[in-house]
Amino acid sequence: MNLLTLLLISGVIFLIAYFTYGRFIERKLMIDPNRETPANTMYDGVDYVPAKKPVLLGHHFATIAGGGPIVGPITAALFGWIPAVIWIILGSIFIGGVHDYTSLQASIRHKANSIGAIIKEYIGKRGQLLFLIFSIATLILIVGVFIILVGNTFAAVPEAATASALFLALAIVFGFLVNQMRMNLVLASVLGVAGMLASVWLGLMFPISLSATAWYLILVGYAYLASVAPVWLLLQPRDYLNSFLLYGMIAGAAVGILLAAPAIQFPGFTGFYNEKLGYLFPILFITIACGAISGFHSLVSSGTTAKQLDSEKNGKFIAYGGMLLEGFLAIITVGTVAYLSQAEFAARMEALGGPIGTFAAGIGYFMSHWGIPEKTAVTFTALTASAFLLTTLDSATRLGRYAVQELVEDRSPALARNNHFSTGIVAAGAAALALSGTWSSVWPLFGAANQMLGALALLAVTVWLSKMGVKSYFTAIPMVFMFVVTISALLVLIQTNFASGKYFLAFSSLALFILCIVLILEAWRNFSSLKGKDNTVKL
Repeated sequence: MNLLTLLLISGVIFLIAYFTYGRFIERKLMIDPNRETPANTMYDGVDYVPAKKPVLLGHHFATIAGGGPIVGPITAALFGWIPAVIWIILGSIFIGGVHDYTSLQASIRHKANSIGAIIKEYIGKRGQLLFLIFSIATLILIVGVFIILVGNTFAAVPEAATASALFLALAIVFGFLVNQMRMNLVLASVLGVAGMLASVWLGLMFPISLSATAWYLILVGYAYLASVAPVWLLLQPRDYLNSFLLYGMIAGAAVGILLAAPAIQFPGFTGFYNEKLGYLFPILFITIACGAISGFHSLVSSGTTAKQLDSEKNGKFIAYGGMLLEGFLAIITVGTVAYLSQAEFAARMEALGGPIGTFAAGIGYFMSHWGIPEKTAVTFTALTASAFLLTTLDSATRLGRYAVQELVEDRSPALARNNHFSTGIVAAGAAALALSGTWSSVWPLFGAANQMLGALALLAVTVWLSKMGVKSYFTAIPMVFMFVVTISALLVLIQTNFASGKYFLAFSSLALFILCIVLILEAWRNFSSLKGKDNTVKL
């Protein structure tokens, strides 16, 4: 099979799903474009700031994408490319897209409050407490894993480190010009794209070579500072410009695939068991998180995106459309290794330090077929991947700040108002995690926790929709599936980590498993007590 054929089929399926299933969900949520959103009614100039539709899509997509649709599909390719592609397509359309869109709208209808606050209202205070603890633990895992991935990428591709540093400075200037000087967005975008290309060129000329450990420490400091800065200064402009990097990378890869017409050499299916990963069920479904479904997306939707959405009518485009776009990126990622043999894949993973380097090499190879030097293409792709990793890194730290503040607001209002205290907790935990292990050791635990967070978010929106009298089978069925998958995965991780002597990861898996079970029981107890009562609330 030709790789181009796979991309075309996947793209057509995603487009059909957007205009059919996306519209179905939109009707279920009773979207009202005339209803004011929290970004307008609660504007504060720091977190609640209405964003233009393309700007918010850039932020939302850059944040949810990160390294997940790169690392997960490449790692899961060990089972073969067919299981990975099937899970990406079906997961994005029927689970991930539903999860992201309903989480966003649930938050919008509750003053842009988090999923934790929604759980508090419909499940109870104890449920909120457990969910927040689970969320904070998951976010620390996310920040820690992405510090490792970015640090390793910068150490392996120092040109990308220089380009990324220059790009961050460019984003700050862009944010100041657009938001404070009111420069025309089109003109600023043209200048911003030119600046990004210049960053790639300067990165090739002046690479910054540091050890991975040094980068870990620098990235912890970066995440801390970026997460407390106003969203208009770095988050909005950086993510908007990031979207051009992504669009350029996808277009460049697509043209390269069209010209190269690479045949798929990697096996379609290698078996239900892999020595490095384990059994296909449930490991495939936690290895590919972003690109199919990711609980982190619910924190983004109900955290930063809900505070910037200027109209409910844009929700489908940004949340459901953003998830399908991420699914398409995950398909492209599968393609970066599908044209290799198994031996070539193993050698590339070893030589290039893991999935990010392997992805950059694959995209660089495709882009080289339309005339661009392969070294330049690899640097550009590494910059793009690093930009998305950095986006997830500081956005996850900001979301962790929100979660810690929500956790302590009833106990210590003074600490809840202290951004540095709450951010410091997340940054310190992530730093300890990053300095203690490799991404390959932490990724399965991150995947299980992340997917469980998705199941819990689906639980919250299912209860909310049921309270409104909406038939919520379109969220309930994905919720049950994700609970089965992630509970199974945590049990597997508990057993394998204890057996291999990785006691920190084993006890962490056990703690997450217990938290999850208690929260499920708490939700069932509260929901069951309402049967037969008229508890319908307004949508």
